[in-house]
Amino acid sequence: MAILGIVLSGFTGVFVSSTAAQVDLTNRFGAQQEARLALDRIRREVHCASAATLSAPNLLLTLPVGCPTGSGSVTWCVLGSGSRYTLRRAAGATCNATSPVIADYLTTSVGVFAVVPQSPTSLAKVDVDFKVDVKPASSGQPEDTIARYRLTDGLVLRNSSRCDPGTC
Repeated sequence: MAILGIVLSGFTGVFVSSTAAQVDLTNRFGAQQEARLALDRIRREVHCASAATLSAPNLLLTLPVGCPTGSGSVTWCVLGSGSRYTLRRAAGATCNATSPVIADYLTTSVGVFAVVPQSPTSLAKVDVDFKVDVKPASSGQPEDTIARYRLTDGLVLRNSSRCDPGTC
């Protein structure tokens, strides 16, 4: 009977450990999938936008008439604190905690968006950098060691215009 108890306790430990690993994997996959879908949505809107303004950590896009996601002003913002932030999208110039959540478990609100203005040789561009982690490490570690999953992209505003030489 004692041997059976030892064997069963071993199996129980393995079962509990594998269940915890499965839950962690499912949560990480969900957070990464949300980030990929969010990047796809932002890509669609930035490509259609005619102007982008950064008011860190908010990104304000101006969408002309005819864009598939609407027209007018759209704001993307990163809200949260500590090591858990959410990416939100709102129609209009303001974004707050009541705006719909597009992605969760971002590890920072700093440097998520960067706007590169147009020049005589190039259109305006928005750089996106999502760092995602369901269980971030302690805040004392460098930022690059915290994010287990990172998505970066440079998105061109196809409807922006190049500025004339001397006016940039």
